[in-house]
Amino acid sequence: MISVDNIAVEFDGKTLFKGISFQINEKDRIALMGKNGAGKSTLLKILSGQRQPTSGKVSTPKDTVVAYLPQHMLTEDGRTVFEEASLAFAHLKEAEAEIDAINHELETRTDYESEEYMKLIEKVTALSEKFYAIDLTHFDEDVEKMLLGLGFERTDFDRPTSDFSGGWRMRIELAKLLLKNPDVLLLDEPTNHLDIESIIWLENFIRESSKAVVVISHDRAFVDSITTRTIEISMGKIYDYKASYSHYLELRKERREQQMKQYEQQQKEIAETQDFIERFKGTYSKTNQVQSRVRMLEKMELIEVDEEDTSSIHLKFPPSPRSGQWPVVATEISKSYGDHVVFKDAGFSIERGNKVAFVGRNGEGKSTMVKCIMGEIEHGGTMNIGHNVQIGYFAQNQATLLDGELTVFQTIDTVAKGDIRTKIRNMLGAFMFAGDDLEKKVKVLSGGERTRLAILRLLLEPVNLLILDEPTNHLDLKTKDVLKQALIDYDGTLILVSHDRDFLNGIVGKVFEFGHQRVRENLCGIAEYLELKKMESLRELERRKTN
Repeated sequence: MISVDNIAVEFDGKTLFKGISFQINEKDRIALMGKNGAGKSTLLKILSGQRQPTSGKVSTPKDTVVAYLPQHMLTEDGRTVFEEASLAFAHLKEAEAEIDAINHELETRTDYESEEYMKLIEKVTALSEKFYAIDLTHFDEDVEKMLLGLGFERTDFDRPTSDFSGGWRMRIELAKLLLKNPDVLLLDEPTNHLDIESIIWLENFIRESSKAVVVISHDRAFVDSITTRTIEISMGKIYDYKASYSHYLELRKERREQQMKQYEQQQKEIAETQDFIERFKGTYSKTNQVQSRVRMLEKMELIEVDEEDTSSIHLKFPPSPRSGQWPVVATEISKSYGDHVVFKDAGFSIERGNKVAFVGRNGEGKSTMVKCIMGEIEHGGTMNIGHNVQIGYFAQNQATLLDGELTVFQTIDTVAKGDIRTKIRNMLGAFMFAGDDLEKKVKVLSGGERTRLAILRLLLEPVNLLILDEPTNHLDLKTKDVLKQALIDYDGTLILVSHDRDFLNGIVGKVFEFGHQRVRENLCGIAEYLELKKMESLRELERRKTN
């Protein structure tokens, strides 16, 4: 369907990647992976036709429908949510109008034998065959199912798009793309603004309904669930395997180990050959043998070993000051905005050393409860913060609070204490800052870069209650793994607001579910919680059948 032939991309004389060739076939579900800055989003833009490579070409058949969801986009105001999503079918309404216009022209013309008249008949026949082959009776139903699956309520359908945040607008754009039923669907970080339920819905939709898909995502569980092929951009090259991402990592490790064995064997052979040449190059009786070995070395194709990404290192939090036994105790907490009740009479307690997750659909109160804990907003009920609790807080807008005049290095240097100061460059490297990046001022960084810097800064502060609200949205898989291991090793109390199942799994031992104006405690990890949710849904389904 899409053929990529020997493309290269250069920025300011630097090569991002080169010599890249591959094909996207029908029903391919491809994970496009690589560390931040490797060129994933650039390659997706090239596949979508939004930009051109420096050299090489991309070929797409004429009638192929390619739909592209970038990380950031603007949605126009002036329509309701339902009207905006229905624009997915605007091309069909245009086709219907064109058929009507041609039919009207045929009715009014009298040159029945002319070549122009026959061309009009052929055109309207071809358009009509394509148009009337489509079932037009389920458009509204399709829009409704799509919006509900992506987390909208029916009461949202008639609300103007201007009422919604950027994340919800992104969902509207995603709904429009999916409703077009494209031949190739290109998704750049589609899960950043989705809750767990919507991610699971999207997984099922892609597996059951899509044709070809290419996705960039930091959500390992999402990627492994939907993809059957992995293309990784690394060191300017690509590695293409017909395997899920996790399986691909195993295969690549095996491949590198095999390369290393072959490389070491070849180096041994080269050393022995060079030693023979040096020993006998002046011996007349060995002249032919020496020349033969010289020619052999000249013709030898040297084995290369895939370069490993060594940016990821092990980070560790400073020891946590000891807090009281119960860092957070919430009693009958209620919060409303006007007539909208977020939650009421919510009660829970978090013991010292607990690592808990706040989960639930967007808008059900996870971030609002965090603000209650932080004392940022007024609320009903009582929120007790325990003795000697020192809070480290990463909010979704935390990156905007950094000092824009400091450099990247200075931002970390101001909080690093003791021996850790000797490792600042390594730590920045783990979070994808290297070389000239360290001297950049914070104010010139992208949103994703600021987010990474804000998280790293927080890691170095000695706190005993760490609250992270969606910390992984701008982290690639390797950097996310660094953060995950640091949180597993963290000896304080942790509250994680996240939709990333793979990230939460292995960190948290308790899940607080926000929904229907309540906060429900689940004494289990995220995997057990999701299994429980599936069982509850099945029981609910059975109850509906019997009623």
